[in-house]
Amino acid sequence: MSSSPQGPPGDPAVPHMIVCGDDALAHRLAAELHEVYRTQVTVIVPVAAQVRETTRIRTTGPAHASAFLGRVAAAVGRAPLPRQGASDGAPDTGVRVMEAPDLADDVLTEAGAARATALALVHDDDETNIHAALRARRLNPRLRLVIRLYNRKLGQRLEDLLDQAAVVADPGMDPAELDAATTVLSDADTVAPALAATAVAGTRKVVQADGLLLHAAERTPPGRDEVADPGLCTLALLSSTTSDPGGSEGSDSSGDDGPRLLPGDAEVAAATGRGTVVLEAVSAAGPPLPPRGLGSRRVPLASLFSRRLRWSVAGMVTAVLALALASWRFTGADPLHAAYLTVLDVLAIDDPALGEPTGRKVLQLLSGLTGLLLLPVLVAAALEALGTFRTASALRRPPRGLSGHVVLLGLGKVGTRVLARLRDLDIPVVCVEEDPEARGIPLARRLGVPTVTGDVAQEGVLEAAKVQRARALLALTSSDITNLEATLYARSVKPDLRVALRLYDDHFATAVYRTLRAAHPHALTRSRSVSTLAAPAFAGAMMGRQVLGAIPVERKVLLFAALRVAGHPQLEDRTVAEAFRPGAWRVIALDAAEPADRRRDLAAALPYDGADREPGLVWDPHPGYVLKPHDRVVLATTRQGLGELLGANPVARGIPETG
Repeated sequence: MSSSPQGPPGDPAVPHMIVCGDDALAHRLAAELHEVYRTQVTVIVPVAAQVRETTRIRTTGPAHASAFLGRVAAAVGRAPLPRQGASDGAPDTGVRVMEAPDLADDVLTEAGAARATALALVHDDDETNIHAALRARRLNPRLRLVIRLYNRKLGQRLEDLLDQAAVVADPGMDPAELDAATTVLSDADTVAPALAATAVAGTRKVVQADGLLLHAAERTPPGRDEVADPGLCTLALLSSTTSDPGGSEGSDSSGDDGPRLLPGDAEVAAATGRGTVVLEAVSAAGPPLPPRGLGSRRVPLASLFSRRLRWSVAGMVTAVLALALASWRFTGADPLHAAYLTVLDVLAIDDPALGEPTGRKVLQLLSGLTGLLLLPVLVAAALEALGTFRTASALRRPPRGLSGHVVLLGLGKVGTRVLARLRDLDIPVVCVEEDPEARGIPLARRLGVPTVTGDVAQEGVLEAAKVQRARALLALTSSDITNLEATLYARSVKPDLRVALRLYDDHFATAVYRTLRAAHPHALTRSRSVSTLAAPAFAGAMMGRQVLGAIPVERKVLLFAALRVAGHPQLEDRTVAEAFRPGAWRVIALDAAEPADRRRDLAAALPYDGADREPGLVWDPHPGYVLKPHDRVVLATTRQGLGELLGANPVARGIPETG
C-alpha cells in the first residue's frame, strides 16, 4: 500500500499531535485530543507480527484503520471518526492511523514529527518509549514530548537529558517553551489521586495541583438562617432545574436557569434556592511516613515480649528488691552493699554464707531459689525477642479491632501507587494480594500496612481483611472478573459499602455500574478505567502543561490551567479581584516564588523520596494582591476564556468553546 504524503493533512493552523501506541491509553488519548481539543492526530500503531518482515511504513488499510478509529470513537462514545482517504472525498481533519514495525527516524518523519506540535509515546514498554524519544528530540528540538514511564527516577533523569539536548540544538529556545518541552508521566501515578479520592470523597471530580488533592463538591441550597460552606471558591451555580424531576438538568436551552460557570459573589448571593459547586481540598498529599528503623521495620518494645512474660519479669524484679531490703534489714550493711550481695546470691556467684548469722543464710537460700526461677524467664525472653525480630520483616496482619479502613485489592503498578497515596492521606488501609512477589509487597511491608495474601475468590480472604467493617473497597487487580467477584461478595457482606472497581471493557463497566447502582441504590458505586482517568493528563501535557485538569459541571466543563502572568494584559499589574472575569476565568491560586524555585509541573505527583517540598501555591489569594509579571497563577476557566487568555481563538489553540 502506498504511504501517505509527507506531513499531516488538514489545516496547518490547527495543532498536529502524534500518538505512538496501540493500547487503551492510546485510544483514549487520541480521542481526547481530537474530540476535546480539536487537534489533528496521527496515531502510529505497531505492525502485525506476521508482516513485520515485508512492511516498513504504510498507512493502514481500510479494515485496520476502521477498527482502530472505531475504538477511538468508542472511547468517547461518539460516532466513528473520519478516516483518511474516505470515499466521500472529504479532507481528513481528525485522526490518521499509520502502521510501522518500529519508531525509526523515517517513521517519525513520515508522521510529520518535524512540524508537529507534540508527540506522545505511550507504549507499555519503557525501553521503546525512551529510544523513540531520543530519536524524536534529534529530529525536532522544539517538539513537545510526553513520555509514559513507570520508573520515576529514570523519568526525571530522562527529562533533564532531553531538555539539555533541546537547548544544545536550539540555544535560543524560550524558557517557558523549554519548561514544557519534555514531560514524563506514569499512568499509574496519574490515576492514583482520582482513585484515592473515590475512596475518600466518593467522587471523580478531582484535580491534583502542587500535591494538593482538590475536588468539586456540590452544595445544596442553604436553608433559612444557614450559611453555606464556600470552600476555597465557588466554581458554578447549578441549574435551577437540578432538583426538579420534571426539569431538564443542565439544559443549554434553560437560559438564565441553566448552570453558570464562575459566577461573581453578588450573583451567587442573588441566586437563592440554587445549589453551588465549590472547590475544596480533600487532603494535602505530602511526603510519606518516615522510614522505620531496623531496615525500615522498627519493632515497638512492648511487642518484643508477651504480657505474661512482662508480668513474670516484674515479679522477679519485685522479689529481688524484697530480698535486698531484707538483707539490709537483717545484716545491717549499707543499702548498696546489701543489694550487691543479693544480686550475687541470685546469680549464684557469691561464696556460701558459712559462719554467717542464720538470717543471712536463709536470705542466701531464698536468693538462690529466686535465681533458679529467673533462668527460664530469661530464656523465654530471649526466644520471644528473637521470634519477634524474625517476623518483623513479614507482612502485618489486620488488627483485631480495625474498622473504617479501605480494603485495597491488587498491588500491581496502579495498586502500589494508590497505596502510597492513601497512606499520604493518613487513611488506614488493608491490602489483599494473591502474589507474594507482587510489585507493591515491599512498599506494604516498609509502611507497615496490614496485608492479606490469598485469592479474593477463596472463602475467608476478604473476611480476613475486615471488609465487613471497612469504609470502602478498591478493586484494582488486572482481572475484570476478579474485581467484579470481589465487589459482589463484599456487597453481600456489607450492602452499603462504598466500592470502586477497575474495569477495562467500557461496555462491561457501564453494565456493571448500572446493575450495582440499581441493586444497591443507597451505596456508592464507581467503575474506573485507568486509561480514561490518565488520558486527560497526557493530553494536557501535550497542550503545554497549561491544563492541570478538568471538572464537569452538568453539561459544561471547567478547566484548571497554570499560566505565567507575564504577557497577559488581562492579569499583569492587576489585583486578584480585578483579574476576575465572571463566566470566563478566576484566579484561585498564586505562586509568587522565583521561577527557578518552582515545581516544573504542578499536575505531577510529589516525589515519595522524602525530599523537602519546594515553595508551593497560595490558595485563595488576597483579593488586593497585585499580580506581578514573574508570578504564576492557577486559573479556573472555561475553554473559551482560556483561549482568549492565550491570545488566539479556541479552535486554533485546540480548545473548543463549548463543553
